[in-house]
Amino acid sequence: MTAFSRGARVIGPATHYVENQPPWRVDVDEFASNAPLRAVVGAFGAGWADADLHTIGAHVGSGDFQRDAHLANTHTPVAHTHDRWGFRLDEVEYDPSYHRVIAAAISHGAHTSAWAEPRSGAHVARAAAFMLFAQVEPGHACPVSMTHAAVASIADSPWVADEWLPRLYSREYEPRLLSNEQKRSALIGMAMTEKQGGSDVRAGTTIGVSMGGHAYQLTGHKWFCSAPMSDAFLVLAQTRRGATEEGLSCLFVPRLLPHGMRNVFRIQRLKDKLGNRSNASAEIEFDGTVGFVLGEPGRGIRTIIEMVQRTRLDCVLGTAAGMRQSVAEAVWHARGRAAFGSKLVDLPAMTSVLADLALESEAAMLMGLRLAQLFEADASDHDVALRRLATPVGKYWVCKRGPQHAYEALECLGGNGYTESFPLARRYREQPVMAIWEGSGNVIALDVLRALTRDPDSAAAFADELTKTDGDSPLLDAHTANTLALLRGLQDADVATAQSQARRLAESLALALQSSLMLRFAPARDAETFIAARLGEDRGGFYGVLPTGTDAAAIVARH
Repeated sequence: MTAFSRGARVIGPATHYVENQPPWRVDVDEFASNAPLRAVVGAFGAGWADADLHTIGAHVGSGDFQRDAHLANTHTPVAHTHDRWGFRLDEVEYDPSYHRVIAAAISHGAHTSAWAEPRSGAHVARAAAFMLFAQVEPGHACPVSMTHAAVASIADSPWVADEWLPRLYSREYEPRLLSNEQKRSALIGMAMTEKQGGSDVRAGTTIGVSMGGHAYQLTGHKWFCSAPMSDAFLVLAQTRRGATEEGLSCLFVPRLLPHGMRNVFRIQRLKDKLGNRSNASAEIEFDGTVGFVLGEPGRGIRTIIEMVQRTRLDCVLGTAAGMRQSVAEAVWHARGRAAFGSKLVDLPAMTSVLADLALESEAAMLMGLRLAQLFEADASDHDVALRRLATPVGKYWVCKRGPQHAYEALECLGGNGYTESFPLARRYREQPVMAIWEGSGNVIALDVLRALTRDPDSAAAFADELTKTDGDSPLLDAHTANTLALLRGLQDADVATAQSQARRLAESLALALQSSLMLRFAPARDAETFIAARLGEDRGGFYGVLPTGTDAAAIVARH
């Protein structure tokens, strides 16, 4: 651009002329642009959902949805404990953008479609829909996930299920607290942890006293209540019937009782969280609150674990969705910006980083959808055993990889990535919640050990899963042999030794499963590169360290 003169004054280049910046990544079909996801949805028996997934992909990629995602995280929830006259409200106010986001997810069945319309591949299709919405706005995924997962804990208790499951299956969204007679849909939240216990839920001191039948009256305080605007909650409490102590029970606590009477559900304050800011989390108090036992009294862990297994699955899916957003935004930026005489995407150092991030994203997505497949209604005994071990393995590894992956993608955008004007700063703050929620690292690693102890068939099922790629990669074969030897050794080890090595085992199992899935469902070039970069002798500690001769450009192009 040349300077020009006006009279005697020389005017230089226009100071606000913007060049060498990629356009806004908007109006993209996020399903159509994600070739690995499209391929795996079909391979896992959910190809029949393609049309709806394309519709979702176009919606979440639209400018309107992206703006709502931004607004929902900027105008965060506000708690209203009392009205102007001093009567208790205990309500949470959300920006209208949040309601539009979650209404869209529910209308497409991202919550309970797999339960409401069971068919082969239904859980895979639901998982893909969940991921597409969570890719752009992750906060709303919390109540969507809990509503999906709660069905498993409610279904065998007809005194709750008969009335509530039809409402959970509804694709309507009604944010107001209305009486059961007026409201045909519902969302479910969860309140498990307490100040003194955290992950040790058996240390909870909330008390439930029998009122007769299935009803109990609760007194206590919960330190983290997820999605406090929900219509009902799954709650853990120490219950007793008369003089008999029943133990830790799982109870269903509705916000409204018959005829629109409000249940006691006192919101003390909302948490000021690092991320997940569009979704509220609260400290709540029960004081004579009515709840209805689910399953057997005193068997609360057994009842709620069915929900927890599925929310852990959604932690994997949510992390994988975030990885996909990170890759999509980083590659888009690199294709639209030049430096040192070339497009960023064509500079070998950057190409290697992008390719490595893409491989991590695909491996996480494969693990998530394979786990979803294990939860299908027609899952075999082998699949049920496999998911008992594979779910905590996937939760541990994929979710722990999320924050570093988000950071590396953010760095690809340079200074822009560090600003809130671009979505990757929000994603970087978002990813840790999936590693913490539903059990942080040590809790999940120890659950891997518990799976081996309580369900010996799970180890055999996991080993059988890995045999599907026996002989396809010498590196993977050696890693698998070492991993299974470690597994057998820890099964026979003393408790202290086993626990000290729990993280090593979880990591090794996860890499074995991801590598096997990549060999089965990704191009051979991509799978071999992934395995060499994770298991090879010259592997690096950070993203972008790929084997010499890797066709990184081809890997990036596929993503």
